[in-house]
Amino acid sequence: MGHARVDAKNLSAFERAVKRVVAQIPKGTVLAYGEVALLAGRPGGARAVVRALNRLSGLPWWRVVRADGTLAPEVVRRQAPKLRAEGVRVDGRRIVRRGGGAKARRP
Repeated sequence: MGHARVDAKNLSAFERAVKRVVAQIPKGTVLAYGEVALLAGRPGGARAVVRALNRLSGLPWWRVVRADGTLAPEVVRRQAPKLRAEGVRVDGRRIVRRGGGAKARRP
């Protein structure tokens, strides 16, 4: 994610909000795309978050996962090692909480 570099002045208000939210996710913590959308002011905008992250660079995009705690197949090979390096337990494509549940941890 974050492949295309976009000049900050060309960002939409929503993209700026996504950038702010994702930049503040602490190491070792993940949020769901829908949670990022809600915090960025667009409830129900999970897909818009995916599009924004694909346009933005320099963000810890790997800290954003699906609502069910799974990693998208398209990025799992890059995302899982980054999360593990931050202390997040990943089993295959799924984030694992202590206690065996499979939910994303909130900051």
